[in-house]
Amino acid sequence: MASIVKSFWASPYFDLNLNKKRHSRSRIQCLTSGDSAAALSFESVKVNGIINGVSSSVVKEKEEADRLSIEVGHDHRGSNVEEKKREKVSEEEKLEPLWDDGYGTQSVKDYLDLAKEIIKPDGGPPRWFTPISCGPPLKDSPILLFLPGMDGLGLGLVLHHKSLGKVFQVRCMHIPVQDRTPFEALVEWVEETVRFEHSSAPNRPIYLVGDSLGGCLALAVAARNPNIDLVVILANPATSFGRSQLQPLLPLLEALPDELHNTVPYLLSCVMGDPVKMATANIDSMLPPTGYFEQLSGNLTGLLPRLSVLSDVIPKETLLWKLKLLKSAAAYANSRLHAIKAEVLVLASGKDNMLPSENEAWRLLRSLQNCKIRYFKDNGHTILLEDGVNLLTIIKATCTYRRKRNHDFVADFLPPSKSEFKQALLGNGWLRNYAGPVMWSTREDGKIVRGLSGVPNEGPVLLVGYHMLMGLELVPLVEQFLQEKKILVRGIAHPTLFSQLVESENKEFSFFDTVRLYGALPVTPSNLFKLLATKSHVLLYPGGAREALHRKGEQYKLFWPDQPEFVRMAARFGATIVPFGVVGEDDVAELVLDYDDLLRIPILGDNIRRDNERYKDLNVRAGMSGEVANQALYIPGLLPKIPGRVYYLFGKPIQTNGRREMLKDRSNARELYLHIKSEVENSMAYLMKKRKEDPYRSIVDRTVYRVLHAPMDQVPSFDHE
Repeated sequence: MASIVKSFWASPYFDLNLNKKRHSRSRIQCLTSGDSAAALSFESVKVNGIINGVSSSVVKEKEEADRLSIEVGHDHRGSNVEEKKREKVSEEEKLEPLWDDGYGTQSVKDYLDLAKEIIKPDGGPPRWFTPISCGPPLKDSPILLFLPGMDGLGLGLVLHHKSLGKVFQVRCMHIPVQDRTPFEALVEWVEETVRFEHSSAPNRPIYLVGDSLGGCLALAVAARNPNIDLVVILANPATSFGRSQLQPLLPLLEALPDELHNTVPYLLSCVMGDPVKMATANIDSMLPPTGYFEQLSGNLTGLLPRLSVLSDVIPKETLLWKLKLLKSAAAYANSRLHAIKAEVLVLASGKDNMLPSENEAWRLLRSLQNCKIRYFKDNGHTILLEDGVNLLTIIKATCTYRRKRNHDFVADFLPPSKSEFKQALLGNGWLRNYAGPVMWSTREDGKIVRGLSGVPNEGPVLLVGYHMLMGLELVPLVEQFLQEKKILVRGIAHPTLFSQLVESENKEFSFFDTVRLYGALPVTPSNLFKLLATKSHVLLYPGGAREALHRKGEQYKLFWPDQPEFVRMAARFGATIVPFGVVGEDDVAELVLDYDDLLRIPILGDNIRRDNERYKDLNVRAGMSGEVANQALYIPGLLPKIPGRVYYLFGKPIQTNGRREMLKDRSNARELYLHIKSEVENSMAYLMKKRKEDPYRSIVDRTVYRVLHAPMDQVPSFDHE
């Protein structure tokens, strides 16, 4: 039987190995009307449900002509041939800012529709399949193995196939409904795949994404293979099964009459996830309220009839088996937590009615050697099928994505996608409406124009400027470059932003996650070198934390070090330096409690001193003299004002191309450095003067103009002539 050629038609969603032999290979192929390969087929299975049986006819259908022909390994190891093909296709590819990740185009309805097709019995063992919607990934993308929950279908990533498929070689584990493979055998089966992939690419990490039951499986494999570079991502792992509400259900389900079992999936669907969260997964959040709720109503109405498929996904015997499997899986994984050395990221839901996932996440954080968690208070057990949880976004924002053993902030960076940018615009809309930022730039001829046309499109470009209080200027600046020029400006940031010290107490997705998502990276010479070498647009603040956390009366004062830290590096790569100034912090908020004030407050001052002692090893200006070395970190006391406006002016570009030898001389480099500093100060002086002439400096005037005339980004400003 190993020599039998089997030909399968794949739906647009997945290619599934239906072969009963683990170590045989089959071709999943989309045939055109001229293909004759199906004539060799002894078992032809059409996954869309029209054919499911033995056939010897030649299968022809013209609508399949535009689908990919993909060779997939039907054994537990996968296919190196497929990897080589994908690498060849994507060799010259790279993701551009605002790439289309497809997030929001699929929903739980697609999950239920696909479940009807994939649950058809074939008598085969567990196997891997690759969803076609994942597409060919970028070159050197790591492999991602998805380990499913109780359903065993392997469709739990359906909302994420398109985004993950761009940067991972995605394979999903499918456990047939009637399969009764014990947990230890499943562990060995996945382990064999992991070891094979590791032997094929020993320097590349292997990602294990475990959902519920799959989380136990991922942890068990990680415990048994401490020397393999694994990244384990757990979505509400079932390691807490012993404390769950499912335990007492086992004897009740065993006694439940068969005719009543069809009601169980409906009950479980309410326990497992939030129906509203599931129904909103593919709704554009920027729709007007009437359109949003109309689409939500339609999604909920369409979702209810599809729930009947759950009784086929988990029939009574299978449900009883899965509950027993969960019990053994949790015990197996928990007994081996001490042996796990892998990098672990836990996604925990606050409304998980099936497992105590929030408490379990904190337990795993304390028990594992290298673990971090992200908490989603409004999501249920099926977190990966619910709205508001983009798995790739979380992986990127937590710096969990890498292609080699160590994370590289430049080589491993994935730019923000369209869906991520849309979410950022929604989340930061208050700042645009509140501060009404307006930007100006200077062309080569010295003319000042509104917008960013004076900033070069081609890198490397080094934007050097003033860091406003609390970095208030950062978000509008990055957003404007993306909107107007589709350029991502990568900020050089304080190393503390990449440490556990800034983790929020409740571990929710935070502002610091967003900063990392949009390309911020620790300030080091090597990172600046890599960015300039890759012709990036780089945002640099020589004043650093001292400038952003200045004291009272120090607004618009530069705290730059004496030595030219960046000039010679820029000259080495012929980078264009664009000095810029920004004003408006005094129009937005008043600093009422600065560092000195806070230190005088009992308890609070002690906490600040203690925290800065912990930050001491991350002080990049340690050993320097002067105010710039005083980089104490704290949260100042601010009093919001009825806001004015925030203004940016990017100065005339300064070319360093061809000046490398000249700027090797320290005196020449220092002269250029002081010139750049002077240009920043001149830009701020210009803006301070001109903002007095802006008729729309007040939020009241801007709001009235918006209502009567134009959107916020089109509100006029001062006359720059």
